[in-house]
Amino acid sequence: MAEENNNKQAVVSKPSAPGKPKSPAAKPATAKPSPAKKGVYKPAEVRAEADPFRDTKTGTVESWMQERFHILNPVIDYLKKKEVPKHRLSLWYYFGGLTLFFFSIQIITGLLLLLYYRPTEAEAFARFVYIQTEVPFGWLIRQVHAWSANLMVLMACIHMFSTFFTKAYRTPRELIWVSGFVLLILTLGFGFTGYLLPWNELAYFATQIGTEVPKVVPGGEFLVRVLRGGEEVGGETLTRMFAMHVVLLPGLVLLFLSAHLFLVQVLGASSPIGYREAGLIRGYEKFFPDFIVKDGIAWLIGFALLIYLAIVFPWEIGVKADPLAAAPDGIKPEWYFWAQFQLLKDLKFEGGELLAIIIFTIGAIVWVLVPFMDRKASREEKSPLFTIMGLLFLAFMIIGTFRVYLEYGW
Repeated sequence: MAEENNNKQAVVSKPSAPGKPKSPAAKPATAKPSPAKKGVYKPAEVRAEADPFRDTKTGTVESWMQERFHILNPVIDYLKKKEVPKHRLSLWYYFGGLTLFFFSIQIITGLLLLLYYRPTEAEAFARFVYIQTEVPFGWLIRQVHAWSANLMVLMACIHMFSTFFTKAYRTPRELIWVSGFVLLILTLGFGFTGYLLPWNELAYFATQIGTEVPKVVPGGEFLVRVLRGGEEVGGETLTRMFAMHVVLLPGLVLLFLSAHLFLVQVLGASSPIGYREAGLIRGYEKFFPDFIVKDGIAWLIGFALLIYLAIVFPWEIGVKADPLAAAPDGIKPEWYFWAQFQLLKDLKFEGGELLAIIIFTIGAIVWVLVPFMDRKASREEKSPLFTIMGLLFLAFMIIGTFRVYLEYGW
């Protein structure tokens, strides 16, 4: 009975009538494509998270800094990964940082001196004396400014020659050398323009002699008038030197210094030719914080030397400049111009000054183009010809400077 009931409940499909085709299955309706929108296609904008480090576990101060300056984290990470090679000549790496340190001292002390100095013919020397004698610690600020200028030039020269003799200018660091050379010229410009600002007798006549030199060059009289602001050294010259010293040169230095430091960070420190192949590299140290800490120690030593020189060997005030007086004996430029000064003295014959300027110009052009001329160094090969050239140039600077010292004293 159960089986019979199940058969009754079974549904039996009826066969389709013969000759009548089977109706096709209904096709799903497809949406008609919407007409293309006119205009420029703009993909969906995907923005980075505002602060990708907000969930990082950090201290209170570090968290505060991360929240506001997290964009600098890639730079910090890069500095942490950067390494400096360690070898027997690693000491020379620190002189570039010392140059930067003394330049920073120049900016700080220069700004403090600007609070009291007045660049006029009537008041310059009086304000200079006032800073030295009346302003609290003014004498110290002035001495530190003067000595840091000399130490900055000295460190820059040492840095330049150490870079040259280790052939650190070779490919791909040519532009580091070029920007460094420009910075050295600007540094010497600081010394030349700042020399006149005390408006004392020595500075006045030294500037008169120094600005006279370009006259022997065709078109040099125009350059002399631009520097002096007239035919003779006077109040207009003082104003122009002051403007170049505190506005023009610092702006140019900051521009080229930024480019120089950027290239150094990107390309890294160079090791002497053959050291890596000979196994003379003793390892690598992290630039941040290991090398930075050692550089900071060098800065502390430099600062201690600066304070010692400022207190024990102060620069004299001198006598107020008198344009109507005769030039005193022993007039000479600052020590970093002594070699050039001695060459001008040696070439006293007619046309000698022009010959000296031509020698200076050709020498400067060759010196700045050394990375592009020294192809052996670019191939990681020793180039004794350029080493000899550097030794001759260094000997010229030292011997010329020593000769002026023997004749005039310090």
